Amino acid sequence: MSKVPPKGRAKPKAPHKRYFDTESAAADGDASGLQPVKLKRKNQQNFVGDFIKMQAQSKVRKPLRPPKVNAEASDPAEAQKSQVPPELLAKYSRGEKVEARGVKTRHFKEQQERREVYLDYATEQAARTELLLQETAGQLGADDGEITAEYRQEQIAENVDLQSAAKHFSLQMEFGPYTMRYSKNGRHLLLGGRRGHVAAFDWVTKKLHCEFNVMESVADVQWLHVPTMYAVAQKSWVYFYDKKGTELHCVKRLTNVNRLDFLPYHFLLAAGNSSGYASWLDVSIGELVGNFNTGLGDIRILRHNPSNGVLCVGGSRGVVSMWSPKVREPLAKLLCHSTAMTAMTVDPKGQHLVTAGLDRTVKVWDIRMLNDQPLALFRLRLPANELDVSQRGMLALSQGTYLETYTDLLSGGGTGDRSKLPYLRQRCDAFVHGLRFCPYEDVLGVSTAKGFHSLLVPGSGEPNYDALEDNPYETSKQRREHEVHALLEKIPPELITLDPNEITGVDAPTLQEKVDAKRQLFHLKPPAIRMNSRRKMKGRGGSAKASRNKQIVKDIKRKEFIAEVREAKKSVIRQHSSKEAGDDAKPRPKPPRSVLDRFKPKPQKKHKT
Repeated sequence: MSKVPPKGRAKPKAPHKRYFDTESAAADGDASGLQPVKLKRKNQQNFVGDFIKMQAQSKVRKPLRPPKVNAEASDPAEAQKSQVPPELLAKYSRGEKVEARGVKTRHFKEQQERREVYLDYATEQAARTELLLQETAGQLGADDGEITAEYRQEQIAENVDLQSAAKHFSLQMEFGPYTMRYSKNGRHLLLGGRRGHVAAFDWVTKKLHCEFNVMESVADVQWLHVPTMYAVAQKSWVYFYDKKGTELHCVKRLTNVNRLDFLPYHFLLAAGNSSGYASWLDVSIGELVGNFNTGLGDIRILRHNPSNGVLCVGGSRGVVSMWSPKVREPLAKLLCHSTAMTAMTVDPKGQHLVTAGLDRTVKVWDIRMLNDQPLALFRLRLPANELDVSQRGMLALSQGTYLETYTDLLSGGGTGDRSKLPYLRQRCDAFVHGLRFCPYEDVLGVSTAKGFHSLLVPGSGEPNYDALEDNPYETSKQRREHEVHALLEKIPPELITLDPNEITGVDAPTLQEKVDAKRQLFHLKPPAIRMNSRRKMKGRGGSAKASRNKQIVKDIKRKEFIAEVREAKKSVIRQHSSKEAGDDAKPRPKPPRSVLDRFKPKPQKKHKT
């Protein structure tokens, strides 16, 4: 039933016809041919072209790693190209897998398995990047009837490219003898003269950072964690300077220092002074984490092991002792020479220790095993006064003003053995006081009494560098980022040990150790003290005075008991030590009365009835 409109109201009017209303126009018989027009947005009104509607695609989850190639189904050449050699996988491996069987919950078990898949994929991709390392380490090759030791630096500089030839130069200075250090990335050079001259510059571009004279003697110089700060061991104390030569700090606790060394992953500046003290200064917080007397006398030979951070100190007795900042006794000692030592170094990988002595020999030791026999022996005509090992395993040694370089650290030879000739020879114009290989460059830096020489040694440096570790071309922003990351990954000094993998083990005491620990304890229970105060007249005493007197008596008895226990313990230790020494002829003192017997109740006498 249709609704009837109320009286007094007119019927609603029909809506106005619009020109694009086709249905109404067709009903009215309008033959004007109007077509509907679709309104567009303002930014699309002037657009000429077609609008393409994108289809909604469902997100497909990518696999954790690319699927393995089936060698049978695909091309054999492609399958062989995708395979990675197992030796490369072992080179970039991050250790054995963690078994997920011991994980209790299902969530963490799947998380561990997913992490192992990520690590496998990262190892495989890192091994594939070997194809990108196009730089190879090359060495000099001699023609028939010639040897490489005959080549001079001028001949090598004439036959290399201009960029490499510019790395061969000499500096004549008059404030020597000089010591020198390259920065960790091999871009900057620091020189320190005995008569106060200090200079820092970019030796590749020859741009001088700073140069000044401290007006007192300089014993050694050392770069810190960034190439904008360095330490100088002056006459009395150690000073810190920045890149512009501004003094930043004076460390007065490091006095009369002879040698400096820096541990980059621990942020520790190691120093050895003329009194035999070894010191470790944490440059990130400015505190000494270790400072004690080694008992070795004047320390003139000092190097650190890059693999574990242990400080190696050479002495006048031919013994190399290894020290940690948190242990006051040497971690290990190695008798290297029957005479006094003259030089010592550790290779960059931390595997071999090279020592030289007055017996005119250079010995190579396995620093991981510490065997009593050297791995290689070099016999010389004169004692070597400086040693260094390059990143590719080359050995450089100096004998006064004469330099020699050997291609293999473990080959042996020397000037006393004519069957194995050196790789290169060079004679300097003055006595050599410093010798260092430049990282990531085929350059050997030599500091003498009259200046500095940069020598070309092809094949000595590592041609491919890791920009996340050491970047010779880093910008100031990259340097700041690297400094922040290095501080976050700083290794505490407590972890400096001979075996850095000890931190992964669990120190569980054995049953015998537990039994011995219990035997060393004195199971003595202090006696109970009973005190019955006598009854006093009214007004003469009180509960407060009585409790106070009782506490005084208890404290006196307890002190006497502790003194008796200490005396008994000393007598037992004295008897044990004399028994071990075999000193039975001397009369032993009569042991004191037992502490327990003193507090035993005395037997009461029976009264006759």
